[in-house]
Amino acid sequence: MKVMITGGNGALGKSLKKAFPDAYFPTHREMDVADADGVNKAVLGYKPDALIHAAAFVDIRGCENDKKKAWDTNVEGTQNIMDALSRANKNCYLIYISTACVFAGEHEKYYTEDDIPSPKNYYSFTKLCGELVARQHPNTCIIRTNFVPKEQWKYPKAFTDRFGTYLFTDNAAQGIKDVFDKKEKGIIHIVGDRRMSMYELAKLAGSKDVGKITLKEYDGPMVTVDMSLSTNRWKKYKIR
Repeated sequence: MKVMITGGNGALGKSLKKAFPDAYFPTHREMDVADADGVNKAVLGYKPDALIHAAAFVDIRGCENDKKKAWDTNVEGTQNIMDALSRANKNCYLIYISTACVFAGEHEKYYTEDDIPSPKNYYSFTKLCGELVARQHPNTCIIRTNFVPKEQWKYPKAFTDRFGTYLFTDNAAQGIKDVFDKKEKGIIHIVGDRRMSMYELAKLAGSKDVGKITLKEYDGPMVTVDMSLSTNRWKKYKIR
């Protein structure tokens, strides 16, 4: 089976390369998802039997500051993938990687696949729109998850009052591979088996000197406070 995976240079993409060692990971130069002609050339040239669309503009502040780039990448980019697949292989199995942030997260709640999304910022909005675009393709699975690489926290501080059922990228990639192997369709949440704060997550990832911050101290775009997901369709994974 010929597998194409977008977003190979991202945090999740690096773990997907381990889970799918034989897949084709086009570079940004080979295929910028926001460039319809480039997407057509790459997809029609490879004609994948399966495609995992993990490329996205994920920086929350960046998406607020450059809404055109966010829309062109996360929404139009997904549409470009759909258009190319309609020409290359209408039966191609598609996995669209979405986010826990499509939910409001205003209350302590474990969101399942049956809950209605309500995004709080432009990044989340574009990812939800991307879900709607991906649903055009008849052979699609939308995976919502929440992950970080297991490495030094990239910020000096981490929130003590933002929560989620987080996974490390290798765990999330394994969950995606498990779903892929069964060719599941619809919406599936790939989730960790426990709820924790971002600060706990940073410490678990190996950051010894990360500081603490609360939302009262935060000055930036609106964020999802509680990103905790659960699942009615799939198993939970241990963060390790």
